[in-house]
Amino acid sequence: MSKRYDFKTIEQKWRPYWDEIDLYQTGNDPDKPDIYILDYFPYPSGAGLSVGHTRNYVPSCVSARYHRMRGYNVLHPMGWDAFGLPAENYAIKHRIHPRESTRIFSDTYRRQMQLIECSYDWSREINSTFPNYYRWTQWFFLLLYRRGLAYRAPGAQWWCPDCQTILANEQVADGRCWRCNSLVEKKTLNQWYFKITDYADRLLDDLDGIDWPENIKTIQRNWIGRSEGAEVMFETAVGQPISVFTTRPDTLFGVTFLALAPEHPLVTAVTTPAQTTAVQTYVAAAQRAPEQERLAADKPKTGVFTGGTAVHPLTGQPVPIWVADYVMGSVGTGAVMGVPGHDERDFAFARTYGLPIIEVISPDGEPYGTQTCFPEKGILINSGPYSGMDSDAGTAGIIADLEARGMGRRQVTYKMRDWLISRQRYWGAPIPIIHCPDCGAVPVPEAGLSVLLPDTDDFAPAGDGRSPLARVEPWVHAACPTCGGAAQRETDTMDGFACSSWYFLRFANPHYEDGPFDPEAVRRWLPVDTYVGGAEHAVMHLLYARFWTKVMYDAGLVDFVEPFSQLRNQGMLLSAVDGQKMSKSRGNVVTPDEVAAQHGTDALRAYVLFLGPFNAEVVWDDRGIKGITRFLDRFWRLATGDWKMSPVHLVHPVTLSPGHAFERARHQTIKRVTRDMEEFRFNTAVAALMEYLNTLIGMTDQPIPADQWRRAVESFTLLLAPICPFITEEVWQTVLGHTESVHRQAWPDFDESLAADEVVTVVVQVNGKVRDRFEAAVGMDEEALRVAAVSRPKIQRFTNGKPIRKVIVVPPGLVNIVV
Repeated sequence: MSKRYDFKTIEQKWRPYWDEIDLYQTGNDPDKPDIYILDYFPYPSGAGLSVGHTRNYVPSCVSARYHRMRGYNVLHPMGWDAFGLPAENYAIKHRIHPRESTRIFSDTYRRQMQLIECSYDWSREINSTFPNYYRWTQWFFLLLYRRGLAYRAPGAQWWCPDCQTILANEQVADGRCWRCNSLVEKKTLNQWYFKITDYADRLLDDLDGIDWPENIKTIQRNWIGRSEGAEVMFETAVGQPISVFTTRPDTLFGVTFLALAPEHPLVTAVTTPAQTTAVQTYVAAAQRAPEQERLAADKPKTGVFTGGTAVHPLTGQPVPIWVADYVMGSVGTGAVMGVPGHDERDFAFARTYGLPIIEVISPDGEPYGTQTCFPEKGILINSGPYSGMDSDAGTAGIIADLEARGMGRRQVTYKMRDWLISRQRYWGAPIPIIHCPDCGAVPVPEAGLSVLLPDTDDFAPAGDGRSPLARVEPWVHAACPTCGGAAQRETDTMDGFACSSWYFLRFANPHYEDGPFDPEAVRRWLPVDTYVGGAEHAVMHLLYARFWTKVMYDAGLVDFVEPFSQLRNQGMLLSAVDGQKMSKSRGNVVTPDEVAAQHGTDALRAYVLFLGPFNAEVVWDDRGIKGITRFLDRFWRLATGDWKMSPVHLVHPVTLSPGHAFERARHQTIKRVTRDMEEFRFNTAVAALMEYLNTLIGMTDQPIPADQWRRAVESFTLLLAPICPFITEEVWQTVLGHTESVHRQAWPDFDESLAADEVVTVVVQVNGKVRDRFEAAVGMDEEALRVAAVSRPKIQRFTNGKPIRKVIVVPPGLVNIVV
């Protein structure tokens, strides 16, 4: 047997064996519990996988392998989210059809995932661009349409001039396209929307019942942006209503101006002739500025007076109307009431333009001056009959007054807008709507699905705001399903996130033909137990999938309201070259192919896990993997007997007692690795195995009975198996002589009494500050801990002869001395 671990020979040996025994087939034993472990639906790009991607795929694979050994039926599938802008842009640039490029990319991803031995059940592979998949995406569109949750409306939307398509609000960051990073602009088109706002409260409330990272929940809560307050109506001099929403009705008596967004439809109507030129010039400049730039907190607040006024709903006083670029037409009503005494933005605006500042809230009911802004709640002043009330009472009274006058009402608003689903691109699922001049928008009958994407080479956008599908005239012309007359198909395609909003259901049985998913299989496997992926889709995919699931629940299609019970986000892997995310354009990509070729798949997998905590940002350093290769080589040498061992290993003398350090180390390691596997702490699992290997190597010259030594090596092999599948299979079958795969063995058990630490570190505090530490036996009683702590020389220096008032003992490891 080779003295060195020859990973190339071993990998070539075991891959075909695992294929032959169908090792990763989804379990179907009715006596076993089920678990569904799923990765995000990946978009296969032309660059293929980098080692950064393995931060996602290797840990989920390890978890799937671990749970198989724990006796679970495991569903761990993979597929391709292959529609969308990136694939189409690549195809245009390289003059290849996106259908062909996505096939090539998917093949590359599959090959690389198999290279790193991801334990997917490939018999369940799906592809969002196949008609047998996107027909059901279209089916879901019709479901939402029938339930009044899909509608078409004109509106000014974000337009990416490079991608030549409309973008959803969630797909614009810092005024740039999320895919190509180009500056975006506004364009008015008829668009299709999904009414996700109808589910805003449920999307908020149900976050409390799922095991997700708190930062993701916070991002979603902030994006939904629920605000409680009041709608207040101001009327222009000619009776036109201007609606504003405020979370602070208690400040209504402090309004000294109204500010309209440059996009507000009443801007022209309220502008006087003398101010028309100034307003038009300002509005044109403001609308060219990116939204994020206009909203920036450090940007000077600018505006222009329209010359018009409105009437205050409670005082009857005239209020000047301004146009200000810090007010957004897409947020709230597109109009705000300016209360400079109690809002920082309004204060800055009023100071810039010399507008009045009225204080109507103070901390103690006394005037404090107008040189500063007081944004907090307090006591109302200068507020007519509400002066002297606290903010809560004043709010209630003012809203009641507005409602009685018909000038306002209590209201809840949301920052989130409906999901813009239309895309003016070719490579997507066609929207199943036919436009008839007599019947209007008519849904395609379900029997007519799928609406196939026509096969055309003319798929580049023309820049006129229309989809390339509009140029495929034979496809566009269709008969109206209602009247049979001449009509035209909808030429926009669906946002790619539509396809990923339900794919997790399809994996339960991807071969089911009578619906989008197999109801029986979904009842068995869903919701997903553990969902693994990055945090970048917090307000896109993760929000959309939750929305669709709730719609399905309301339609009686599923019996759960949340698709992913547990979410785990991996941290980003950065290049050691420049400290940046790996990217082909930066030239800092390290591929799994090159690492596996040089060091082996096992070393790659173990190193990816060992780099740091699963959710932490880490740096890939090629030098670090050498420590992993040494670890695997040392394990190989230990397992194959390439150490100077005591002759006792070869015979069976008296068995060591269970409490012997050799046995305790085994049980302690099993406990540690088991706990780490359950909690996605794979880096510390690898560290625990490294420590245990050192322990075993250190005992090779000790009189350890052969059967207990073999049990230790077997336990080590089983614990390492989910992480390093190749070397462990070789050791298990070739070295140890077993005849069935190590990956079909039961996870080793541990004895809690043997796994418990023999000693514990006791922290000693004096008046709450840590002053000393000492080791104590586990189970030491409180009185003994008290005496040991007080008598420590270091502690006596801190007490310095002062009388000890109290000694608080918190077993097993804290003593607080109060002097």
